[in-house]
Amino acid sequence: MTPAAASPPVPSFPPTAEDPAGLGLDDLDPGWARALAGVRPRLGELSQRLAAEPERWLPAPGHVLRAFRQPFDAVRVLLVGQDPYPTPGHPIGLSFAVEPHVRPLPRSLVNVYKELAADTGVQPPPHGDLTAWSEAGVLLLNRVMTVRAGDSGSHRKLGWQAVTDAAVSALAARGGPLVALLWGKDAQTVTPLLEGVPVVAGVHPSPLSASRGFFGSRPFSRVDALLREEGGDGIDWRLT
Repeated sequence: MTPAAASPPVPSFPPTAEDPAGLGLDDLDPGWARALAGVRPRLGELSQRLAAEPERWLPAPGHVLRAFRQPFDAVRVLLVGQDPYPTPGHPIGLSFAVEPHVRPLPRSLVNVYKELAADTGVQPPPHGDLTAWSEAGVLLLNRVMTVRAGDSGSHRKLGWQAVTDAAVSALAARGGPLVALLWGKDAQTVTPLLEGVPVVAGVHPSPLSASRGFFGSRPFSRVDALLREEGGDGIDWRLT
């Protein structure tokens, strides 16, 4: 059996008056800090609400804004998820990804890996850490960026959509090469913000829906083809 990869340490940010939950509002990539300047007050409000939340929430505070610590200018693919996995020890602030030690993998991610192999020939690793995709220019963005432990969808009314809308709009305004990969109805709610951006839309990889059009949809090669049409390079989808 292949040993599990070691989990990187979760960054820790001291609570401040503006950021009592310790999300690290001052530790974003400079490009993302500029892109999200208009919703900085909302991020402060969200930190206040999370700090006052009586029940445990996920992911760890230092991982909540992890997607915005990769360079804004390097994003070539926008991959939108719903909200973090509600199981403690699983979410890492990147949509669909889990901590390297997690076994078994979430069933949605297993289906993503099956389609990845069928579409590109890339053999998936035993772990579910998608950091390599993030570093290759894939923004793994959850529509809602926190969740109450054990209660999927519990933070959908907290106000994260204003932040994720701003992120999507900023990318669309920046221009390409950029392709959006939107699986499922929740992800596809950002489509009106993506004027001029090629979109690969499809069924969510959940076991409840994957057999209704996700398998065989070849999303990875379609994304690469669109990036090349825009004059860019395809994504290295390999995960080590």
